[in-house]
Amino acid sequence: MSDDVVVLRYGHRPGRDDRMTTHVGLTARALGADRVILPDNAGQSAETIRDITDRFGGPFAVELRDDQRAVTRDWTGTVVHLTMYGERVQDVEAAVRADSVAAGEPLLVVVGGEKVPFDFYEAADYNVGVTNQPHSEVAGLAVFLDRLFEGEELERAWEDADRRVIPQETGKKVVDPESVRDENDDA
Repeated sequence: MSDDVVVLRYGHRPGRDDRMTTHVGLTARALGADRVILPDNAGQSAETIRDITDRFGGPFAVELRDDQRAVTRDWTGTVVHLTMYGERVQDVEAAVRADSVAAGEPLLVVVGGEKVPFDFYEAADYNVGVTNQPHSEVAGLAVFLDRLFEGEELERAWEDADRRVIPQETGKKVVDPESVRDENDDA
């Protein structure tokens, strides 16, 4: 598995951040990242993300680490820190893409869950704001990844899925991917 785009969730307050940390990981997975690194105390979020990946497909990796500052400090590619205080995403997205994805260099996207220490701002190649207004870190991550991949992540095919959602105007349709392949083979 490549590690082209990795999301690092900085900080996790058990009980308070469980749902948000899980959603950071699910958003990273759904919108094109290859891996998420969570704080070591976010084990329940990690298990939920792994379960979703098992059921709805991958590849996508989840890692628990207690040395998040070291991950950022020692990263050997581009580091983007998502913060409302950063440069506007629309002003830096092309440069970030050129420095990382287009250049074949790994990209680390740091998403805070609690007050982010100043050394994260200093370690980042780009401090990026989505609207420069207070909002959810999940929303910021989603907008950033969509701009990074220019919408191409929305066409991604998922491997080894036990379930596949069939888009439709109303209702819910979830099927075994093998049944879809069998129908396509008959056509």
